[in-house]
Amino acid sequence: MTFNPLRERGIPLDKQLRNWRELNVTPIDPDHADPYTRCRIIAMNGIEVEAILFSHQLARHCPDLELKQQLARVRYIEAQQQKVVNWLLPGLASVLETTIAYEQVAVDLTAWVARMEPDSYLKQAYQFGVLEDFDHLYRYANLYEIIEHRKAEKIVDGLTEVMPGRPTYLHHRDPIDNVREPYDRENTAPISKLHALTIMAAEQQTMNFYMNVGPTYMEPIARQLYQEIGLIEEEHVTHYESLVDPGESWWEMLLNHEYNECYLYHSFMETESDPKVKNIWELHLNMELEHLRLAAELFKRHDGRDPEQVCAPELPAPVTFEPNKAYLRDLIATQIDYTTLGTGYVQEAHERFEKMQEALMGGEKAPSEQVIDDNRTKSGHEYRLQTEGEHPVHSLAHNR
Repeated sequence: MTFNPLRERGIPLDKQLRNWRELNVTPIDPDHADPYTRCRIIAMNGIEVEAILFSHQLARHCPDLELKQQLARVRYIEAQQQKVVNWLLPGLASVLETTIAYEQVAVDLTAWVARMEPDSYLKQAYQFGVLEDFDHLYRYANLYEIIEHRKAEKIVDGLTEVMPGRPTYLHHRDPIDNVREPYDRENTAPISKLHALTIMAAEQQTMNFYMNVGPTYMEPIARQLYQEIGLIEEEHVTHYESLVDPGESWWEMLLNHEYNECYLYHSFMETESDPKVKNIWELHLNMELEHLRLAAELFKRHDGRDPEQVCAPELPAPVTFEPNKAYLRDLIATQIDYTTLGTGYVQEAHERFEKMQEALMGGEKAPSEQVIDDNRTKSGHEYRLQTEGEHPVHSLAHNR
């Protein structure tokens, strides 16, 4: 059945407020939950955080008191949704375990989007970024073994491999080379706009998470690794946010945000394996349908256009968390040596890249390299989870 969220009616806004009992959700069991349930929770938390931050920015640029009040009403409900979603994560999980789950989200969500993206330039942007998140997962998994003496397969459950991607120290680029060309809002497929918003929000949440949790560790190598990867997440947010056409009006951006929330809640409702979590996705979808209706009315009033001129007439195929092992191995084999130059990609270092590397590294080994050395020293090996055979790049083959 087709589902057009622009034609559906949700829960009226004045019926959406929840009390403490309703907000007090039971978290998932970290030892028995589907890892992709946790991934959906982390991804949806990032989407809700982006919705809240965007609404605040819109309010700060809106001189109309009545409109600011409407935005505040919707935003408060979004804030309740964010609390419910994020509070599904178990308090039993350590920060580092949650970090590894964040990187599993980044890997499998971005890989899925890259596979589905119809625009070749946008596809390349996702392919480029996912090889870096893939390497971050490997670095954090080694830190996990050093600090907590546990293995990351407990978290990723064999669904995502853990091995080197594009080495993290090579992710540090001159900031101007992190800016991409935006899609053309007039000609881009609606699904491409949804993809861009989704990955931008997910990376933004990862950036925010690392910048806050990094200094909570006492171990110097942990503090250093979070600092390094936190800086790269800033690069990734720049990379992905620049894909969004800045010519979209505030009302068009609001419409796209609300439509994307409907799309993702519907996707996760369709693919969720945990019945209690599935019920939350369904409830939030019915709330978001009303938020979308209100955004559509604002779009019609202020932009003078029909929302179906910019949104898909029906929801695309659901966003799906699933293993992407073969796809990622192919990218590693063919694109591991890419870097950026201007708004494009090259396969060799260039002067601006080398100057950035020299200025940042100062002749010292990056924390992302040191953490592997430290684990080899402490555990007698580096940590990997290679379920599909040896590493596709010979120089990065497993060396115990």
